[in-house]
Amino acid sequence: MKLGLYHKIFIMIVVAEVVGGLGGIFTAPAIGEWYSSLAKPEWTPPSWVFAPAWTLLYALMGIAAGLIWHEKLKKKTLALKIYGVQIVLNVAWSLLFFGLRSPAYALAEIALLWLAIAATIVLFHKISKKAAYLMVPYILWVTFAAFLNYGVWVLNA
Repeated sequence: MKLGLYHKIFIMIVVAEVVGGLGGIFTAPAIGEWYSSLAKPEWTPPSWVFAPAWTLLYALMGIAAGLIWHEKLKKKTLALKIYGVQIVLNVAWSLLFFGLRSPAYALAEIALLWLAIAATIVLFHKISKKAAYLMVPYILWVTFAAFLNYGVWVLNA
Protein backbone atom coordinates (compact mmCIF):
# COMPACT_ATOMS: atom_id res chain seq x y z
CA MET A 1 0.00 0.00 0.00
CA LYS A 2 1.35 3.38 -0.99
CA LEU A 3 0.92 6.01 1.72
CA GLY A 4 -0.30 9.46 0.79
CA LEU A 5 0.91 12.76 2.16
CA TYR A 6 -1.70 13.01 4.91
CA HIS A 7 -1.03 9.45 6.08
CA LYS A 8 2.70 10.20 6.29
CA ILE A 9 2.05 13.43 8.17
CA PHE A 10 -0.28 11.62 10.58
CA ILE A 11 2.27 8.87 11.21
CA MET A 12 5.07 11.37 11.82
CA ILE A 13 2.92 13.43 14.20
CA VAL A 14 2.11 10.28 16.18
CA VAL A 15 5.80 9.29 16.26
CA ALA A 16 6.84 12.77 17.41
CA GLU A 17 4.16 12.90 20.12
CA VAL A 18 5.04 9.40 21.36
CA VAL A 19 8.73 10.27 21.51
CA GLY A 20 7.80 13.46 23.32
CA GLY A 21 5.82 11.36 25.75
CA LEU A 22 8.95 9.35 26.47
CA GLY A 23 10.58 12.55 27.66
CA GLY A 24 7.57 13.07 29.87
CA ILE A 25 8.39 9.83 31.68
CA PHE A 26 11.47 11.56 33.09
CA THR A 27 9.83 14.95 33.49
CA ALA A 28 6.58 14.22 35.31
CA PRO A 29 8.04 12.68 38.51
CA ALA A 30 10.56 15.51 38.91
CA ILE A 31 8.16 18.44 38.46
CA GLY A 32 6.49 18.34 41.85
CA GLU A 33 9.34 17.42 44.11
CA TRP A 34 12.59 18.50 42.49
CA TYR A 35 11.90 21.13 39.80
CA SER A 36 9.49 23.13 41.96
CA SER A 37 12.18 23.40 44.65
CA LEU A 38 14.78 24.91 42.32
CA ALA A 39 15.57 28.59 42.07
CA LYS A 40 14.52 29.71 38.59
CA PRO A 41 14.92 32.91 36.57
CA GLU A 42 12.05 35.33 37.16
CA TRP A 43 11.03 35.02 33.49
CA THR A 44 10.39 31.27 33.83
CA PRO A 45 6.94 30.41 32.46
CA PRO A 46 4.49 28.63 34.75
CA SER A 47 4.83 24.84 34.64
CA TRP A 48 1.44 24.38 32.93
CA VAL A 49 2.76 26.16 29.79
CA PHE A 50 5.26 23.45 28.92
CA ALA A 51 2.92 20.54 28.09
CA PRO A 52 0.76 22.42 25.55
CA ALA A 53 3.82 24.14 24.06
CA TRP A 54 5.63 20.83 23.55
CA THR A 55 2.49 19.14 22.22
CA LEU A 56 2.17 21.84 19.57
CA LEU A 57 5.88 21.77 18.76
CA TYR A 58 5.88 17.97 18.34
CA ALA A 59 2.87 18.27 16.03
CA LEU A 60 4.67 20.88 13.90
CA MET A 61 7.78 18.68 13.84
CA GLY A 62 5.67 15.73 12.74
CA ILE A 63 4.06 17.72 9.95
CA ALA A 64 7.49 18.87 8.78
CA ALA A 65 8.90 15.34 8.84
CA GLY A 66 5.83 14.03 7.01
CA LEU A 67 6.33 16.61 4.26
CA ILE A 68 9.96 15.54 3.88
CA TRP A 69 9.09 11.83 3.92
CA HIS A 70 6.60 12.41 1.10
CA GLU A 71 9.20 13.98 -1.19
CA LYS A 72 10.69 11.81 -3.91
CA LEU A 73 14.24 13.16 -3.51
CA LYS A 74 17.11 10.93 -2.37
CA LYS A 75 18.49 13.63 -0.10
CA LYS A 76 15.45 13.21 2.15
CA THR A 77 17.13 10.16 3.72
CA LEU A 78 19.90 12.21 5.35
CA ALA A 79 17.41 14.90 6.38
CA LEU A 80 15.19 12.34 8.12
CA LYS A 81 18.19 10.71 9.81
CA ILE A 82 19.28 14.05 11.27
CA TYR A 83 15.66 14.68 12.25
CA GLY A 84 15.79 11.35 14.10
CA VAL A 85 19.01 12.35 15.83
CA GLN A 86 17.55 15.61 17.08
CA ILE A 87 14.37 13.97 18.36
CA VAL A 88 16.47 11.43 20.30
CA LEU A 89 18.56 14.30 21.68
CA ASN A 90 15.33 15.97 22.75
CA VAL A 91 14.41 12.96 24.89
CA ALA A 92 17.98 12.76 26.18
CA TRP A 93 17.70 16.33 27.46
CA SER A 94 14.67 15.36 29.55
CA LEU A 95 16.57 12.37 30.90
CA LEU A 96 19.57 14.51 31.85
CA PHE A 97 17.71 17.50 33.25
CA PHE A 98 14.78 15.82 34.99
CA GLY A 99 15.74 12.16 35.24
CA LEU A 100 19.32 12.65 36.42
CA ARG A 101 18.53 16.10 37.82
CA SER A 102 21.60 17.54 36.19
CA PRO A 103 21.14 21.02 34.72
CA ALA A 104 24.88 21.07 33.92
CA TYR A 105 24.84 17.94 31.73
CA ALA A 106 21.52 19.03 30.23
CA LEU A 107 23.01 22.40 29.30
CA ALA A 108 25.87 20.76 27.43
CA GLU A 109 23.43 18.41 25.72
CA ILE A 110 20.99 21.15 24.71
CA ALA A 111 23.81 22.77 22.73
CA LEU A 112 24.09 19.55 20.71
CA LEU A 113 20.31 19.43 20.38
CA TRP A 114 20.26 23.00 19.07
CA LEU A 115 22.92 22.18 16.48
CA ALA A 116 21.01 19.07 15.39
CA ILE A 117 17.80 21.11 15.02
CA ALA A 118 19.66 23.75 13.00
CA ALA A 119 21.10 21.03 10.75
CA THR A 120 17.61 19.56 10.34
CA ILE A 121 16.23 22.94 9.33
CA VAL A 122 19.02 23.46 6.79
CA LEU A 123 18.51 19.99 5.28
CA PHE A 124 14.72 20.34 5.29
CA HIS A 125 15.01 23.74 3.59
CA LYS A 126 16.85 22.14 0.66
CA ILE A 127 13.87 19.83 0.19
CA SER A 128 10.83 21.79 1.38
CA LYS A 129 10.85 25.36 2.58
CA LYS A 130 7.48 24.77 4.26
CA ALA A 131 8.93 21.89 6.29
CA ALA A 132 11.91 24.03 7.32
CA TYR A 133 9.65 26.89 8.43
CA LEU A 134 7.56 24.49 10.51
CA MET A 135 10.71 23.70 12.51
CA VAL A 136 11.45 27.36 13.34
CA PRO A 137 9.14 27.58 16.40
CA TYR A 138 10.90 24.48 17.74
CA ILE A 139 14.41 25.94 17.49
CA LEU A 140 13.15 29.20 19.00
CA TRP A 141 11.62 27.31 21.94
CA VAL A 142 14.78 25.24 22.41
CA THR A 143 16.82 28.47 22.35
CA PHE A 144 14.58 29.82 25.10
CA ALA A 145 14.86 26.49 26.94
CA ALA A 146 18.65 26.67 26.72
CA PHE A 147 18.67 30.10 28.37
CA LEU A 148 16.24 28.82 31.00
CA ASN A 149 18.43 25.73 31.56
CA TYR A 150 21.45 28.03 31.95
CA GLY A 151 19.58 30.21 34.44
CA VAL A 152 18.56 27.20 36.52
CA TRP A 153 22.13 25.89 36.46
CA VAL A 154 23.62 29.21 37.57
CA LEU A 155 21.01 29.85 40.28
CA ASN A 156 21.38 26.36 41.74
CA ALA A 157 25.12 25.70 41.34
